[in-house]
Parts: sequence; structure tokens; C-alpha cells
Amino acid sequence: MSARAQTYLWFAQRLSGAVLALCVAVHLATIILAVQGGLSAAEILGRTRGSTAWAAFYAAFVLAVAVHAPIGLRAILREWTLWRGRGLDAAVALVGVGLALLGWRAVGAVVG
Repeated sequence: MSARAQTYLWFAQRLSGAVLALCVAVHLATIILAVQGGLSAAEILGRTRGSTAWAAFYAAFVLAVAVHAPIGLRAILREWTLWRGRGLDAAVALVGVGLALLGWRAVGAVVG
């Protein structure tokens, strides 16, 4: 892999990590405030239905996970195994696609 591609992956990893940190903080704060306010899970889901703002928020969350996790998994597999090359890149890309598809499905369940 070229130095340029490695730099791109490094940047994508850091940017997606920053997005994830923000999303996790907002998600946990929202859950804590909602539960302390006496809302049940059903009431919370009732409030998220049809919300484009929550859909956009969770879509960004899913996209950050789908970018961040495969890049980290690739780095770990390169360190711990002898797996290299296009096979490794294809496998982690499939993991990213799988995470994105499962995440979009969850977003649909929450806001759909």
C-alpha cells in the first residue's frame, strides 16, 4: 500500500474516531437524561420516530463506525498475523460494509 493510501487511512481513522467520541457522548447523555426523566424505552422510541435530526445523527454514528472499525481491524490483523495484501483489504472492507448495513437497519428501526 502506498504512503498516500496509508496517510488517507490514518486520517480517516482519526477523523472517524473524533466523530465517534462525540456521538457516544451525545448518545449516552441523551439516554441518561431520558431515563432520569422517567421515560421508558417505548416512549424514547416514540419520540425518535420520523425525526430527521435523529436519523442524521445516527447515520453519522453508523458511518463513523463503518469507517473506524475496519481500519483498526486491518491494523490489528497486520500486527498479529501474516495476512497482507488485497485479501486483507477486501475482508476488512466487507466488515465495513456489513457494519454499515446493520447500522442502517438499526437506524431504520429507531427512526423509521
